[in-house]
Amino acid sequence: MDSLAALEQESIYILREAFSRIERLAMLWSMGKDSTVLLWLARKAFLGHVPYPLIHIDTSYKIPEMIQYRDRLVRELGLELVIGQNTKALAEGMNHTRGRLVCCTALKTEALRQVIDQHKFRAIIVGIRRDEEGSRAKERIFSQRSRNSEWDVSDQPPEFWDQYRTDFPLGEHVRVHPILRWTELDVWRYIEREKIPVMRLYFAENGKRYRSLGCAPCTSPCDSNAESVSQIITELSATRLSERSGRAQDQEHSHAMEKLRLRGYM
Repeated sequence: MDSLAALEQESIYILREAFSRIERLAMLWSMGKDSTVLLWLARKAFLGHVPYPLIHIDTSYKIPEMIQYRDRLVRELGLELVIGQNTKALAEGMNHTRGRLVCCTALKTEALRQVIDQHKFRAIIVGIRRDEEGSRAKERIFSQRSRNSEWDVSDQPPEFWDQYRTDFPLGEHVRVHPILRWTELDVWRYIEREKIPVMRLYFAENGKRYRSLGCAPCTSPCDSNAESVSQIITELSATRLSERSGRAQDQEHSHAMEKLRLRGYM
């Protein structure tokens, strides 16, 4: 078994464990490469069917191609989609000019909390990876949150081999991270192997492409000539540029992402 097959099997095992042991489950889908790989893994885990809803948190500032891609895949794959949006914050004029941490908290974290409360979701499956950003390296695969989805980064119990804690107290919220051990290169190699359709935004046009996708005002492309998945893999094998170098919220504060995640961010 090669390393990619081993990662795939581990992720499928985690997805099945979560589904068998936790009620009221949903999966976060940002339409980016990681969460779309997670969607493909879920379809493999459950014989082509995704047995729980996908959640998209719509800030209203997403790149238009992302919404088009979302709607096309939902239609083609017959997915159940829940769209969350903090309409009150948007009506009051919330946007990135008020501070990106403030904006992300209102339009992403609070919107996700509203969806969780409305649908009484007990656990959310999320496609984060440890290598992507420092605070995510502190995560566990089954990660307990408070009733308000807050994360205690100082209280992270060890997880040995495939022995995951799944017996969380009633009322507590859980985040499940099936691709936590994957790297960016693993994700692209899996996309190549499985021929997963990803957005055109990831491929170079006029010397620029996106490595990480978010809201349009806060996401910038990087310099690149990679026009295919194989070229992206070659490029990533040599680059030292951070994957999230184009994400403005990461630049606003030295521990910006950890501050957001402590409050319940993805």
